[in-house]
Amino acid sequence: MTEEIDAVRLLAVQGELAKVAAEASVQERRRLRTALYEITQPVVFTHLTRRLELRRGHRGCARSVLRLEATCLDRFHDDMDAVLDDVFRHATIPVHNLEGWVRGRLQIATINGYRRRRGERGALQRPRVPRWLAAALGEELRLTALAVDLLEFVGNDATAGLTIWPVEWWAEQRATTGGGDYESARREIVRDVQTVLAAMRTKPRWYADYVERPLGHKEHTSVPLPRTSSEGPEVAHAAAEPLRELASAAVRDIGARVARGEHPSRAAADVVVEVFTRGLAGEEIDHTPPSPTWSPELVARRLTDRAVLDLLAATALGEE
Repeated sequence: MTEEIDAVRLLAVQGELAKVAAEASVQERRRLRTALYEITQPVVFTHLTRRLELRRGHRGCARSVLRLEATCLDRFHDDMDAVLDDVFRHATIPVHNLEGWVRGRLQIATINGYRRRRGERGALQRPRVPRWLAAALGEELRLTALAVDLLEFVGNDATAGLTIWPVEWWAEQRATTGGGDYESARREIVRDVQTVLAAMRTKPRWYADYVERPLGHKEHTSVPLPRTSSEGPEVAHAAAEPLRELASAAVRDIGARVARGEHPSRAAADVVVEVFTRGLAGEEIDHTPPSPTWSPELVARRLTDRAVLDLLAATALGEE
């Protein structure tokens, strides 16, 4: 690896790194990328990741790459990919201090990477409230600001656990900035989210393109979104019934395996994949085009989110 790292540094000094990377074979480009990763990883973690993790209150994650939690590690890998792509695209001039040059481009590289990932999900790269939506919301700053938050959330890497929207987080922010109590802020946020979504749904195609589709593409979304429809809540309830039945079966199976001495979380992981993959085989999970059909394997994989497994395990133990 030392030779590869020295080669990357030499190419950078010669101003040839971007050119060589662009013309390299797949195998050679992989070697260059691995060496560049070794060079730039400390820069990205020290000057970007650590600062962001401390801002989030993740003091453990801020200690080292090895201490990053799963979601934080995913964000770090996304930022690393963005930095590596940026170097291979822009290192066309002699760079004598590669670490310093990368540090100087950290912000623009990661912002461009973030926007690219949003674009891949189909989300707006720069979330803004359209004129018609602002009018539908009565030009209320509270609602238009929340609309921007919704559009931002659907395209970013964050998740809300078992819920679709990060209501708790938004409520904490509103309670802090507004000086009110959390419960009142939460009730207000829930009402406001419903108001904003109702306004957005007045343009069904826009809503499907810029809200449902990118939200459905989130890597760790726990459950698929129901289709936007005028068919009423009875249809949505009926569509969810098979999932409820499978969840009940999963809880029973987990409880039985725990009773036989298996570890709750391990039993939950095995049962979720088995029950949902088997139970949904041949079934189509309704989802708004042009998003792809949710395959049973995808649903099972997304249901193996740690929060889901812990909840199922706890429920199964409680029913014993």
